[in-house]
Amino acid sequence: MTLEKWEPQVKPIEEEEEDYFDYHFDRPGSEPGTLTIDPDATPSKIVLIDYNRDRATRRQDLQPQDCLPYLETESVSWIDIQGLGSEEILQKIGQVCQIHPLLLEDVVNVPQRPKVQDYNDQLLAIVQMVLPTPDEEGFVSEQVGFVLGKHYLIAFQEEPARDCFEPVRSRIRDNKGKVRELGADYLAYLLLDAVIDNFFPVLEDYGERIEILENEVLANPSREMLEKIYDVRRELLALRRAIWPQRNVINTLIREDNDLISSDVRIYFQDCYDHVIQLLDIVETYRELSSSLMDVYMSAVSNKVNEVVNLLTIISTIFIPLTFIAGVYGMNFKDMPELNWKWGYEIIWGIMIFIAIALILFFWKRGWFDAFYFIRKEDKK
Repeated sequence: MTLEKWEPQVKPIEEEEEDYFDYHFDRPGSEPGTLTIDPDATPSKIVLIDYNRDRATRRQDLQPQDCLPYLETESVSWIDIQGLGSEEILQKIGQVCQIHPLLLEDVVNVPQRPKVQDYNDQLLAIVQMVLPTPDEEGFVSEQVGFVLGKHYLIAFQEEPARDCFEPVRSRIRDNKGKVRELGADYLAYLLLDAVIDNFFPVLEDYGERIEILENEVLANPSREMLEKIYDVRRELLALRRAIWPQRNVINTLIREDNDLISSDVRIYFQDCYDHVIQLLDIVETYRELSSSLMDVYMSAVSNKVNEVVNLLTIISTIFIPLTFIAGVYGMNFKDMPELNWKWGYEIIWGIMIFIAIALILFFWKRGWFDAFYFIRKEDKK
């Protein structure tokens, strides 16, 4: 059977409010294995890709019982559950694929902390997938659960409209690389590697945002700029919290012996581990840069205050001698000869103007006005 032509169906990602720090908590007293379905969750849809060396097929909108024949073959079956909003379908897929109730609870009740658990003939891996928003001003996150069997892999996704698995689908469709030659464990590696690698473009966007903030914070250290810095720091912390436990997930897959992952494929997971370490280094670097931005902001604000103080000091210094002269001749003494001079008023004004001009030239020579000139020039830009 030939493989139908697959057209990627990727919808634009809409910005949404996310609480990056929440994890799922079961209601106290609830029975183990209870599924908690979010009322806003997308209805579940089953997409199956079955392949071996010679052929690959793709079927959509299946019922859970339609997957049973594929589980009994020697070919590799990728059962993609897109959306977690249909409890009936999820319960049936659990029965058809003989998924342990606690395992099904972990993949359905989102969000969970990334982890790996061994259920004898099945291996559970939960990871966090992130995708950049269209405006490149943040990211959206989604939990992905993988259930690895001997000849099959079941993926549970929250949203069918967004994922980073299209390159893997293309490699299966076009028979590129080793994916059609190896088993379900290699497919699990490819999907996990796609999840890990998708962090890089997200972090690249944050690198550009931090660079822009560095320039803006010096020119305009406003409250709005401070809020942007806090947003970047908070989001980088959320990324770190998503990446850090996934290091433990991959490390577990590498070190613990499991019959579902062959020694040949286990080597590939080391590449994922290296990428996670690289991601953690980048996140830590960006977090330090964002923290230094706060210091730059405080320095810029302090400089602005100092500039205002300097300006007021210059003005006060110029007017101090003028005020002194005006105060002297404002005293009500009778014997003040200058008061009787014909040109006394004009002379005093000339002396005051001369002192003011002399002080302004003195401050100019000392370079006190240079800072204000460049600041005004930068503001106009």
